[in-house]
Amino acid sequence: MYRLLFKSFFRTKIFFVSLVLLLTVGLVSICIGKQYLVKQEQAIVAAQEFQKESIKRNIEYHNDDLGLLLYYLRFTLIKKPSNISAISIGQSDVNPLLQTVTIRGLEGQKYDTDFENPSLLMSGNLDLGFVIIYLIPLVLIALTFNLYSEEKELGTWRILAAQTSGKSKFLYKKLAVKMLFVFVVLIFLLFMAKIILQIPLDRRYLVILIQSVLYSLFWSTLCFFIVSLLKSSSFNALVLISIWVVLTILLPAMVNNYVLNKYQVPEALNAMVEQRDGYHNKWDLEKEATMSGFLEAYPQYKKYTVPEDKFSWIWYYGMQHMGDITAKETSAEMTEKIMQRHRVNEKVALFVPTMHAQLSFNTLAGTDMVSHLDFLKALTKYHESLRLEFYPKIFDNNPADTIDWKVHNAKFYTPKHEFNWVYIILPTLLITLLITVFGRFNLRKL
Repeated sequence: MYRLLFKSFFRTKIFFVSLVLLLTVGLVSICIGKQYLVKQEQAIVAAQEFQKESIKRNIEYHNDDLGLLLYYLRFTLIKKPSNISAISIGQSDVNPLLQTVTIRGLEGQKYDTDFENPSLLMSGNLDLGFVIIYLIPLVLIALTFNLYSEEKELGTWRILAAQTSGKSKFLYKKLAVKMLFVFVVLIFLLFMAKIILQIPLDRRYLVILIQSVLYSLFWSTLCFFIVSLLKSSSFNALVLISIWVVLTILLPAMVNNYVLNKYQVPEALNAMVEQRDGYHNKWDLEKEATMSGFLEAYPQYKKYTVPEDKFSWIWYYGMQHMGDITAKETSAEMTEKIMQRHRVNEKVALFVPTMHAQLSFNTLAGTDMVSHLDFLKALTKYHESLRLEFYPKIFDNNPADTIDWKVHNAKFYTPKHEFNWVYIILPTLLITLLITVFGRFNLRKL
């Protein structure tokens, strides 16, 4: 029976169209992921070269004034993307993977990003995650929507029912053949992604593989549940396409619109403005007002005198840091609202497999918002370490050539890739099992 079903399926046009479509779009998405990695690598190399050249060039002009030199010098922290991120590019197209900062106020620099084409951001990236989440369900719908109704409408169901011992078993076998085809193509694409993108065979890759199979299994069982209602082909197609639109487009858009309005985040701009105002307002105040706050935060610099009648670098960088302190509360509020958005999305995604798959892919690839916030925390620590290293040398009026600039290359941030196996796998698995039970119950009417 299986051999006959496979032969019959392989001779259909839908098999050929589905195979060509999945392989073509899937391989193109992998190539797009490869281009993404190459682009990021080129940006990293350019940033490393720029830092070296910038230090060398500025030292030539400002060797005697270290405070002025460090006013201009920029230092780079890089979050090098892991190869698996090319499977699900996520939010890394809007959140920069490298940041260059001076030792001046950080809040005014933290949210600087490159300009991107809004139309490209709106359309998103055609990565392999997109193919799995959006395209594979459509192929499964096209393959299975008339699993029973086609036989009924062609008048062959009574003949098949008379020749088989179990009518429902026949439908299970037809479904298994088409599911197996999709799963083989899916695993092949993930295998090609591993080879082309040079992804290590680690836990994250295995979980993405498992989640992809579970997600496809969810859509297979959902299609089978609609088929088990024993309605017409047009009814099945209409209902399944409507469900696809709701789960992949409508519900995510509604949730996104809700969290954007519920947890509005104007604080990124406000923090930048507050940092600038907090710094600029200090020009009109007594120097003591600035230095008291700065020395309270860094009492180790109390030994340095601040002349009232002339400019000094300790006063200037003290103003810069006080600007950051002014914006600190607003920055923390912004971070908390972003985390609230993420928590709401996670809770809703437990009941929406499409959202859950997307969030899981982004988490495993390290391209989610939480990963970016961790990068910003690392940037804050990096900025702090630079200031603590250079402040004493600036305040002691050391020349630039007393510093070993060779050690000040671009630094790399290594993200933590922590995830919960149960959270990623269990929701989709439970929903799939529940739909399977209802589908089997419906087929008792055959």
